[in-house]
Amino acid sequence: MSAIAVTAGPIQAATALGELFITGFAGLELSEETAAFLTQSSIGGVILNAANFESPAQLAELANQIQDIRKGVLPLWIATDHEGGKVQRFKKGFTRIPSAAAIGAANSPKLAFEISEVMARELAAVGVNLNFAPVVDIFTHDRNSVIETRAFGADEDTVSKMSSGTVRGHLVHGVVPCAKHFPGHGDTSTDSHDALPLVQATRETLESRELRPFQKAIKSRCPMIMTAHVVYSALDPDRPATLSSKVLHDLLRKELRFSRLIVSDDLGMKAITGYCATHGLTPEDVPRLALEAGCDLLLYAREADARRGYAALARDLESGKIDPKLVMAAYDRIASVKHEYIKRPSRRVEVARVGEVVGIAAHQEIVAKVP
Repeated sequence: MSAIAVTAGPIQAATALGELFITGFAGLELSEETAAFLTQSSIGGVILNAANFESPAQLAELANQIQDIRKGVLPLWIATDHEGGKVQRFKKGFTRIPSAAAIGAANSPKLAFEISEVMARELAAVGVNLNFAPVVDIFTHDRNSVIETRAFGADEDTVSKMSSGTVRGHLVHGVVPCAKHFPGHGDTSTDSHDALPLVQATRETLESRELRPFQKAIKSRCPMIMTAHVVYSALDPDRPATLSSKVLHDLLRKELRFSRLIVSDDLGMKAITGYCATHGLTPEDVPRLALEAGCDLLLYAREADARRGYAALARDLESGKIDPKLVMAAYDRIASVKHEYIKRPSRRVEVARVGEVVGIAAHQEIVAKVP
């Protein structure tokens, strides 16, 4: 448990507020402005992408720079999307991971586990402690270009087995996995980066298909689940899952009994901003709505969006528009997972030894087993 009690008031909640945010930023190293935002607001973590990457050694130096600025009790998340296939932010020097579809076609949970170990070893070697993977969506719509080969397959049994192996492989090597996108992004023809998708499957279909890989991931002790910016008419016809307490609180928390961390997908995506524009809301309303729905971590791929979201939630907290108990409950769950999976003080990456782990022949041999 964290050092701050869930029953604390607005002052304590304001101090803890930044821990609920993960932000992206530009550049191969931290600028003074980004470092100031992370430290002054006590932001909980960062997400790195291809624009932050030049080489494994540079990435390790950046990870050390990020962790070195944290003066508090908890280390920062250093996250990325390292799924394999077309979604692998770090490529040069790293082992190229096959797509989930190719891994699923091999039909070997053992091989999925071994490839997950490769991913986790290499990420940990450069200081990444959170990977937004595996994708546990089921590819059931032939025009679903956003998921497609990112899914392990088109049936729940294959996806469940492969994603479970991936979760376990990450945990063995100290990298937190994140199952996504709850309650399933596989039955859509719309990319939520561009617009808000609608899934009209029945509740019975969702329970027998989409939800099962998430249940398997939960049984495999996955500490984090990411939401989908998708409207599910059978669950909540009015709000996307990320902003729906019916989906996150009633279904994920109460029915599926998931007690660990719920992280939003990027709150700057057009699925969310477009929803706001058509419902009399602004981007400043989004972090409050996501927190009230059940999100613990609020993800923003762009620093400017994170700054605006943090400022808006701080105002809502000060004005009494948001219950400080919600902030503190999220903080406590975050602190619990960080204490369990991330060592503090965070061990500095040994930059000179990165080449002994990243992209080595033994890892290449493992991924070569995928046909």
